Amino acid sequence: MRRGVFASFCLMLCAVTVSLLSQGRQADPRMENASRSPERNGWTLVHLQGTPAQIGYQHGSLLAAEILEMKGVAELELNHDSKKDWTFFRSAARDMMWPRIEQEYRDELQGIADGVNARGVKLDVWDIVALNGLLEWPYYTTVYDKQHKTTAQSSLVPGDHCSAFVATGSYTKDGKVVIAHNNWTSYIEGVRWTIVFDIVPAKGHRILMDGLPGFIHSADDFGVNSAGIIITETTITGFKGYDPKGIPEFVRARKAMQYSASIDDFARIMKEGNNGGYANDWLIADRKTNEVASLELGLKNVTLERTRDGYFVGANFPISPKLAAEESTFDTKDMSLSPNARRVRWQQLMVENKGTIDVASAERFMADHYDTYLKKIEPSERTLCGHVDLSPRGMGDWQRPFGIAGTVQNKVADATMAERLSLAVSAGHSCGIGFKAADHLKAHPEFSWQKPYLKDMPSGPWTVFEATR
Repeated sequence: MRRGVFASFCLMLCAVTVSLLSQGRQADPRMENASRSPERNGWTLVHLQGTPAQIGYQHGSLLAAEILEMKGVAELELNHDSKKDWTFFRSAARDMMWPRIEQEYRDELQGIADGVNARGVKLDVWDIVALNGLLEWPYYTTVYDKQHKTTAQSSLVPGDHCSAFVATGSYTKDGKVVIAHNNWTSYIEGVRWTIVFDIVPAKGHRILMDGLPGFIHSADDFGVNSAGIIITETTITGFKGYDPKGIPEFVRARKAMQYSASIDDFARIMKEGNNGGYANDWLIADRKTNEVASLELGLKNVTLERTRDGYFVGANFPISPKLAAEESTFDTKDMSLSPNARRVRWQQLMVENKGTIDVASAERFMADHYDTYLKKIEPSERTLCGHVDLSPRGMGDWQRPFGIAGTVQNKVADATMAERLSLAVSAGHSCGIGFKAADHLKAHPEFSWQKPYLKDMPSGPWTVFEATR
């Protein structure tokens, strides 16, 4: 990014901040039930309430500066890795995604655009839709480039994200559900993945979830709703396939969080109109029945498993042999690969801690540095707490998509917490190891393109947020 362009962006960001401070939010009736809390241990709680248009407007207004910055991050990442400019993604958002977004979420997306505009940020609804599609674009562009025989060498490929588990019955301390997840993504965007959204929609269930500024879904998908459903997911490594005629994943994920009162509800909503975008193994818990489930959602192969006494784990490995063979390029037999090594570690931890798993255990698992391939403690891409930047093997393919990557934040909940709509969260690596942007860029000048947006990512303490209004 040229220095002059970045300077102009900084001036705009300052203007937005001044606008946020100077304009009285209470003057607009759409903001009556909305609020933004002071930052706490790196996290910001944002309360949104009302119709879809009101929720969107509140979101855009309260987080205008952060949304503008997040759009800048997305544009930088996508341009660098896909060799396509922002106009390409705006057009795809308008022509491919928008016709398949139902009116409720069109209203909310438009509301976000209206809210940021009210704070002096010049983004439109196509910018907001393109931003929400961020995690789906690697799937779409892979298919697009193949169909159009694009010659530009794109490195934008579906990434590998996250470590997670859900357990219940004889595996947990009280026999009730426990669920946890840490988000693996690029540090440039992950340091901004620190919003806790408390959403009270006019229709559907109340939601408490983590998320990114400007996104209507969690995006790394950890949340609980007032009907007792708790969800998370991990992506399927090497997944191939995308149906542009399907419903965007970000719409289905948000709808499932908002309208599911059972595991069956969640599976039905996620499967309906499945486009293969951001293909995941979804881990689901119902605190009312203490049943847990794994929904491996490929484009062609879908498997739902469930139990009231057991566990499911996720670490980016394909579960179904049929899906692995037909819809993934991942080698399930190479135990040196991160997803396979982490899968082994999860199974070890579940067995070793059977009957004692609780929130404290889950928090400890999120900070685990044991490498099952080398059989020693060494933080890297093979450990549950992911430190791709510290790997002695170098970053390799783990720098794609979007450069420097690893764990960026963590979440935990159990049945008791879910009943009162609360989550425990930790920013950065919960193990205590922080990330220094300047030091890393000095050691890896190949990532200097990220300098305008790359920030330090300190390790934050576990902090509980609760829907209290």
